[in-house]
Amino acid sequence: MAASKSSDANTAQQPSPARKHVGDLIRNFRSRAGLTRQDVGDRLLISESLAGAYERGERIPTSSFLKDADAVLDARGALKSCIPLMDDEKYPRTFVGWVRLEKIASSISAYENMLFPGLLQTEEYVQALYEERVPQFSEAEVQKHVEARLERQAVLSRDPLPIVAYVIEESVLQRPIGGKTVLRNQLLHVLKCMQTMHHLMVQVMPTARTAHAGVQGPIALLSTPDGRNWAYEEGQTGGTLISKPQQVNQLIDRFGMLRAQALTPWESAELIERMADRL
Repeated sequence: MAASKSSDANTAQQPSPARKHVGDLIRNFRSRAGLTRQDVGDRLLISESLAGAYERGERIPTSSFLKDADAVLDARGALKSCIPLMDDEKYPRTFVGWVRLEKIASSISAYENMLFPGLLQTEEYVQALYEERVPQFSEAEVQKHVEARLERQAVLSRDPLPIVAYVIEESVLQRPIGGKTVLRNQLLHVLKCMQTMHHLMVQVMPTARTAHAGVQGPIALLSTPDGRNWAYEEGQTGGTLISKPQQVNQLIDRFGMLRAQALTPWESAELIERMADRL
């Protein structure tokens, strides 16, 4: 019985065919370029061990790594073309479509009633979220999801910059995910983002508000450069990408009401700073 369990564990740790394929491509292009893993690490600003993990399929290459490696290894688009394939490895099937739209979105907005928005979460906050998941993730799964969540945050600094707007429940600012230190660092991180990212607007919805347009739950919206609007609805067991104009427009109207009911961005910044100072 013990041998069977060990065999099952080893099988679970085997890289998927897609990751093995991309890892083989990276290794082949590196060898063709006459470079060592250390050379690749030095040029792409990663460790030699991480470069090796990518080649063995033990870790999922980030989109930025594949773009940069394509140029450094003269892969002529072969590695860049693997980005969608690796997105499928990083994100749930019901969410990967949203991630791809997020990368090109001209505007991104959301109402959050339980957690800080994913694009604004610190690494330690994300780590705590996935470590406390029920049912529990393995260490490898936690690492995969943390890296994927942090990689998505690149959209906040890409060119062209998207317009980003969030409404966050006041209770989220008080929920000590990972402990008080993690929460304080998370609050300060959001405050810094608000102060330095002029394309970002964050508003807090006070708990004491008697009128509240968001009682039905979270809202996630985005617009693409072609003028299309999209929404994403997340539930306990998965999510749904919404494209029907009537449904999306209703959520856009609801989000507009939420912004009108929430504190202004300046009032919100003052509240976030006060809450951080109390921790």
